[in-house]
Amino acid sequence: MNDSSADKDAQTAQPMFASQRKLYLRFAQGTFQNWRIALVVLSQVIFYGLPWLTWGDRQAFLLELATRKFYLFGLVLWPQDIIYLTALLIVSAYSLFLFTAVAGRLFCGFACPQTVYTEMLMWIERAIEGNRNARMKLDAAPWSANKIARKFAKHGLWLILAWWTGVTFVGYFTPIRDLVTVLPFGVSGWALFFILLYGGMVYFLAGWMREQVCKYMCPYARFQSVMIDRDTMVVTYDAARGEPRGARGRKADLKEMQLGHCIDCDLCVQVCPTGIDIRGGLQYECIGCAACIDVCDGVMKKMDYPLGLVRYTTENALASGYSRKEIWKRVFRPRTLLYTAILLGIIVAVTASLWTRNTLKVDVLRDRAMMAREASPGVIENVYRLRIINTEERAHQFVIEVAGLPEVEVGGLEQPIHIDGASARMVPLSVRFKLPRDGLDAGMYPIMFTVRTEDGKTLRREEKSTFMVPRN
Repeated sequence: MNDSSADKDAQTAQPMFASQRKLYLRFAQGTFQNWRIALVVLSQVIFYGLPWLTWGDRQAFLLELATRKFYLFGLVLWPQDIIYLTALLIVSAYSLFLFTAVAGRLFCGFACPQTVYTEMLMWIERAIEGNRNARMKLDAAPWSANKIARKFAKHGLWLILAWWTGVTFVGYFTPIRDLVTVLPFGVSGWALFFILLYGGMVYFLAGWMREQVCKYMCPYARFQSVMIDRDTMVVTYDAARGEPRGARGRKADLKEMQLGHCIDCDLCVQVCPTGIDIRGGLQYECIGCAACIDVCDGVMKKMDYPLGLVRYTTENALASGYSRKEIWKRVFRPRTLLYTAILLGIIVAVTASLWTRNTLKVDVLRDRAMMAREASPGVIENVYRLRIINTEERAHQFVIEVAGLPEVEVGGLEQPIHIDGASARMVPLSVRFKLPRDGLDAGMYPIMFTVRTEDGKTLRREEKSTFMVPRN
């Protein structure tokens, strides 16, 4: 190869990776955008407001890791209630399976924290820098006092929002009223770390990276294909109706121009949070926000064409021309009905378990340093420790009883035992058993501890254990 041909090849060589272009999103107006705004407002009112609610003399919703107590309004959960956390994770997983099987990435487009915070930061950006065209002109313009002031104001408000979001997040694990009274310099190291971590994620992921998180970092985009099928409702472009696309006037004769309903305005691309062209078919980057549906319906209204060139539908419906009734009939197919049945079953079971939950918890621990001994002639004594947890938020007086062997009794304990509300107490005690005249074989014998309130009705818990009779 001569030098001239090598130079020519070098000039025409293409880079392996294209540089990422910045997206300047156009604000979409319509039904789905209104739903997104409503969900953003509702979710953030709950998120920012919930830690400030009180229940009696404490925070109503507090996941206090230091004391290992979770306060959920009138409910107090302890580490022994880990089964409810497991149930919550299972319910969340099945809900995700169900929503995805029915309507694709519905969670991503309307309720995902990345989507919510990106939307909030973009509201601030539009309020300060203007609409899409104004933002493009501002970024292209040379640096000036006006540009510096707008950029400084935008990022300043972003940082304030991110900081307060981090404070609110930590306020779910530390009493928020105590937290804000020591901000910013009196806060503990771990609390400050998580404030900066969560706030920094809001600022950088939602403010700077935006669609990159959805396209490259979120694993949900990668495995959604195994959770949907041809009867899943997804945002879809009707190519049969829209193609061939092309620009035209409002009164143009489509048959004469041999054009479809798509006027090739590219507005669907300009409003897409991930910058894809929905006309290229279903793509893993699509988060199902339906902004393209809103903007396309607006264009269809102006052109006096039927709505729904871009719409929520299924692949089978688009291919076979199903009616709306047929679409919904196929949406509720065996797969989604099974997910729904399992989800409802778990929710009912967890709700019933919480409703009938015994608020008294007892753990029986044998004293391994002193397994068994002869307290007096013919009397065998075993030593135990009972950890009694009163998860109710009012104090109780408890009585401990034991049964399972004849003439067995609790010794070395002054009763009743006082335990404050939402508190635990370790109670050491001995169990004494008088051997019968004919003796008793050495070994382990089952016994039953009963812990109850003095009235015997309010709270009651029974726990099994064993009593050791040593060899003579």
